[in-house]
Amino acid sequence: MGMNIMCIGGGPAGLYFALLMKQQNPAHQITVVERNRPYDTFGWGVVFSDQTLQNLQAADAHTAELIGNAFNHWDDIEVFFKGQSVRSTGHGFCGIGRKHLLNILQQRCEELDVKLVFETDVADDQALALHYQADLVIASDGLNSRIRTRYADTYQPNIDVRDCRFVWLGTHKTFDAFTFAFEETEHGWFQAHAYKYDEHTSTFIVETPASVWQAHGIDQMSQDEAVAFCQNLFAKYLDGHELMSNAAHLRGSANWIQFPRVICNTWVHWETLNNKRTPIVLMGDAAHTAHYSIGSGTKLALEDAIDLANTFAQHPDADMATVLQAYVDRRSVEVLKIQNAARNSTEWFEHVNRYTHMDIEQFTYSLLTRSQRISHENLRVRDPQWLQHFEAWLSGGRAKAPMLLPYTLRGLSLKNRIVVSPMATYKAVNGVVNDFHLVHHGARALGGAGLLMVEMTSPTPEGRITPGCPGLWNDEQQQAFKRITDFVHGQDAHIGLQLGHSGAKGSTQLGWEAIDEPLLANNWPLMAASAVPYGPNNQTPRAMNTDDMQALTAAFVAASLRADAAGFDWLELHCAHGYLLSGFICPLTNQRSDEFGGSLANRCRYPLQVFQAMRAVWPAHKPMSVRISAHDWAPGGNTDDDAVAMAQLFKAAGCDLIDVSSGQTTRAAKPVYGRMYQTPFADRIRNEVHIATMAVGAISEADHANSIIAAGRADLCAIARPHLADPNWTLHEAAKLGSRDVVWPQPYESGRDQLYRLLQTPR
Repeated sequence: MGMNIMCIGGGPAGLYFALLMKQQNPAHQITVVERNRPYDTFGWGVVFSDQTLQNLQAADAHTAELIGNAFNHWDDIEVFFKGQSVRSTGHGFCGIGRKHLLNILQQRCEELDVKLVFETDVADDQALALHYQADLVIASDGLNSRIRTRYADTYQPNIDVRDCRFVWLGTHKTFDAFTFAFEETEHGWFQAHAYKYDEHTSTFIVETPASVWQAHGIDQMSQDEAVAFCQNLFAKYLDGHELMSNAAHLRGSANWIQFPRVICNTWVHWETLNNKRTPIVLMGDAAHTAHYSIGSGTKLALEDAIDLANTFAQHPDADMATVLQAYVDRRSVEVLKIQNAARNSTEWFEHVNRYTHMDIEQFTYSLLTRSQRISHENLRVRDPQWLQHFEAWLSGGRAKAPMLLPYTLRGLSLKNRIVVSPMATYKAVNGVVNDFHLVHHGARALGGAGLLMVEMTSPTPEGRITPGCPGLWNDEQQQAFKRITDFVHGQDAHIGLQLGHSGAKGSTQLGWEAIDEPLLANNWPLMAASAVPYGPNNQTPRAMNTDDMQALTAAFVAASLRADAAGFDWLELHCAHGYLLSGFICPLTNQRSDEFGGSLANRCRYPLQVFQAMRAVWPAHKPMSVRISAHDWAPGGNTDDDAVAMAQLFKAAGCDLIDVSSGQTTRAAKPVYGRMYQTPFADRIRNEVHIATMAVGAISEADHANSIIAAGRADLCAIARPHLADPNWTLHEAAKLGSRDVVWPQPYESGRDQLYRLLQTPR
């Protein structure tokens, strides 16, 4: 038994879904309604990866063959920047004209007896659905979907219009690689994305930030004038060929658009039509968009169609609602992955000027890995020769894994870029570290990391998070730390201390009891920037006065002197995660009306005073860092724009490095988690403020760390949970890479040799 299916929009999603469903069950009556004329479309070429072509092959071999025969295939990416070029291979792309692709899909639909209705502008989807007695309506009506707008209360679209202006052009210059060309003007940078899609034609996308576009007056140009401007700017890449526009129906600068990223909360709307509940399902650009810089718009549309068709095939006896829910549940996750990658890519191109201080080698690496979907080792698979050359360039000699390169800050030289994050262990007694801490830190010093950071340590008894947290306000605590630093130094490693005061998050239970919840008994009084409790069960702290501030500053200074005497190589001030100094910086927790409240500069005033006082007594040859929450992940809180301003203030105060974390400043926070999800904050601060950064957060593999360091997104990588699971994380990850650029403790060398043999890595 077949269904009546109506697809609104004859783009890739609607056409491909129609032919797949008709092929699956010829009894289906399927109609595709398209507003344009037969075999008419706008646009130039589209790009698929080799993986997408494989997906098409699995879904419908005949159609895939027709598309594949029309493809122009290439493996190379070439980057032009500051008069130089770099080419790498192994990337596996295919280009095809959008019109040609649609023609193939239209022809296949006709062969399968799918009804194609052209030149029909769908003003009323419900009336049309009734006309065709539709059991299922597919809303594949594109980026500016009328259907999505009509039922916006159901779909709940979130549309983020991005900054850059871009225009789709074409040229008869045929590029033999996917080409990125960057040109600087008096107002800023333009970039071109160019690729061949048939024997005679290439797509040529020109993009620039909106401010640069406007500064050049392109908004006031005619279409011909704007094309001429681009042609002149990129003339060296065109070899005398012209740039062409196929958007004659648009006037002036209307063909220069800003990319709208579309996310919908749900993809299915139900209407009762002729006494029957009928689903209206978003598909393709109507449901979601992904920036053209990762070439995934058409890919997502086609894979939506594949997934929904497969879901119907796999559940032939299920009701419609069950099938559609399974489709949305699965597909929305995959789309989100692509959109997250696309967001990273979009932001890279929006802020090219962050990276233009780089040499072309690192600039290219940053470009290739911008989405965080292509990693260091993935590049090695694609083009091992190019990556080896790059690693040698980065090291200034023999090729090495970037995470194993040495790093010097002030007078401290670290043997590699891996840092053991400061992680609370809750094992101190009266603020005194003990044998547990010696073994804990000692094991990780033996494990190959360049720098170990001790968990947040308080300068006062009341500044501890829990009764199990360490302190540094007396001689006993200092001597206990000295025992640990002496051992670490004996293992060719360095150790740093993170000083911080808990503020509103103090007097809480141990981490494995009830994290951030108050003690069941014997709570001590709290103070903070303002009388704002961290949570409904936490006690309300008293707002600090100037006497409190002076006393606490003195305590931080005294602890800094003790840290030096205890032998620490590095000092970090904790201004993140909702603790006392973070509470001053975050506008959600700082409600002061004096000089320490209000503007960001005022909110940072006291943390800066503390930092400067500590820096004044901390030895000049030893580095000092600050950990910040770069984003509060909550409405009204700090964002990454504020993080840049924070970093600038601390840099001016003498800070050497920003340890870039985020969140935990309020229980209202809703972080967007993911692999290396905080690294973009470290990247932005490093490359805009030009201060060293430490990346932290969901960095769990050597591949992550190598990508971060190699791209210049951060100078150090702090690894937390993996180091709890494996004290020898650095040694083991180096072994997986086959690298011998780490030194194992001599008593462990036989274990090392066996591990390398088992992993079959070369010496």
